[in-house]
Amino acid sequence: MLTRLRSDRDKLHLALMLALTFSTGVVDAVGYLGLDKVFAGNMTGNVVILGMALAGADDLPWIGPLIALFAFMFGAVIGGRVLRPVKAGWTTRTTWLFLVIGIVLAGLAVTLFLTDGAPPQPWEYFITFFLAAAMGIQAATARHIAVKDVTTVVVTSTITGFAADSRLAGGKGQPWFRRAAAIVLIAAGAAIGALLLLLHIGWGVAAAALITLVAALLGHIAAHVKHAAEPKASPAP
Repeated sequence: MLTRLRSDRDKLHLALMLALTFSTGVVDAVGYLGLDKVFAGNMTGNVVILGMALAGADDLPWIGPLIALFAFMFGAVIGGRVLRPVKAGWTTRTTWLFLVIGIVLAGLAVTLFLTDGAPPQPWEYFITFFLAAAMGIQAATARHIAVKDVTTVVVTSTITGFAADSRLAGGKGQPWFRRAAAIVLIAAGAAIGALLLLLHIGWGVAAAALITLVAALLGHIAAHVKHAAEPKASPAP
């Protein structure tokens, strides 16, 4: 099994990024439905909400989306800073970042269970901050792994490519599976997140934490086997 992981590591990376895309849908459902219309992963949504709220639209929050926006950027800065010295792809630093994300999400899930639901303001903003920061780290890490068309946090560019490169638009071919899968999975994640909210807000965050930790483990195993299987260069005579 380990050898297969090594030989199919590109497919594995795609599968892991798609799994994280699904978990982003779950987290965004938790944020929007459980934390007062806040997107933890989709920053385009927060920017649009902020614009409408600042224009005076009724019943639209601005503090939560603003916190989420800056927290996401903060997380992305951390991810970029940690990964900048290493080459693109899956490395030990990648694994550690995903572990940090999983641990943060697990901690938030435990907090939500202990508080028996979404905490009141201003404590709700702390949950928002750490959720969005975790998604920012995830986005920066996924960007470093560089699986084409799968950013894990947004599918607008993926939808654009899916349509613009289609045969209806005169295209001759495209990686339709990964693009379609990313679109479907983030929607499916949002649906599952909404259903889990009916049980408890903590279950959605717990599910995202589990997915992230499993992704970190499988990605690390594949990267480790890759290096272990490579023959050492013989010394020059």
